[in-house]
Amino acid sequence: MADADGPLVLRTDAAHVATLTMDRPRSRNALSRAMLAALAEQLAAVEADPSVHVVVLAGNGPAFSAGHDLREIQAHPDAELRERLFAQCSDLMVQVARLRQPVIAAVAGVATAAGCQLVASCDLAVAGASARFATPGVDIGLFCSTPMVALTRAVAPKHAMELLLTGDLVGAEEAARIGLVNRVVPDAELASAVAALAGRIAAKSPLTVAIGKEASWRQRDLPVVDAYAYTSAVMARNLDTADATEGIAAFLEKRDPTWQGR
Repeated sequence: MADADGPLVLRTDAAHVATLTMDRPRSRNALSRAMLAALAEQLAAVEADPSVHVVVLAGNGPAFSAGHDLREIQAHPDAELRERLFAQCSDLMVQVARLRQPVIAAVAGVATAAGCQLVASCDLAVAGASARFATPGVDIGLFCSTPMVALTRAVAPKHAMELLLTGDLVGAEEAARIGLVNRVVPDAELASAVAALAGRIAAKSPLTVAIGKEASWRQRDLPVVDAYAYTSAVMARNLDTADATEGIAAFLEKRDPTWQGR
C-alpha cells in the first residue's frame, strides 16, 4: 500500500528472511489506518511466500512506532469509526501472533502505546541500546487497554501494570530485564544482531518452526493438563513429518539435515 509519499511499508528479502520496515519517519511510524492496512497486506504476502522463513519488523527514523495517530483519531469523533480503528489494530496484532513464520521486532528509537503493543506481539524482539518503551495513554486520559493485552502476555503482570499506570518511558535494559525484549545491543549493531538471530532460525525446518509457533499460541491459555494433552498430540503429528524423519536421521548420522518443508 502506498500514498503520495510512496509505500508505507518497505520489504526487503535476503536468505529466507523478509524485513518489513515502516517508512513514515515524519509521523514516527504512527499506526494510522493506512499503516495498519499496509502492514496487514505485507504480512499476508510474506505468509503466502514459501521462501520466507522469518519476518523482521522495523521502523525508519527516530521511532520504531509511536502508536496510534492521535490527529487521525481526533479528526474522526464518530464512535463507530474509532471502534473499527481499534479492532483493525487488534486484528493486526493477532495476525502477527498467528503468522506461520516467527516475527522479530528490531527496535530502534521509541516504541510507545500501540507501537509498544506491536513489539510485545512479536515472537522475539531485539532493541538498540538507546531504544525506549512506554504505554503513556494514561497521561492523556486514554488508558492503553488494547496494548495491555499483548503487554500482560509478554511480561509479568506487575511490570505490565507499572508501565500502564505510570506511562513512564523505560530504557532498553529495563525492557530486557522485564522480558519485553530478548536482548539489547549497541545501536550500530542492531541490524547485524537481528540478521544473525533471524538467520539462525531461518536455517531450521520452516514446517517445524511453524508447528511450534502455532502450538505455543494455542496452548498458552489452556489449563496445564489440557496443554500437555494438546502438545503431546502436536508432537506425535510433528514426528510423522518428512522433516522430523530427516532431522532425526541427520542427527544420528552426524550430518547436516536437508529440509523439505513437509
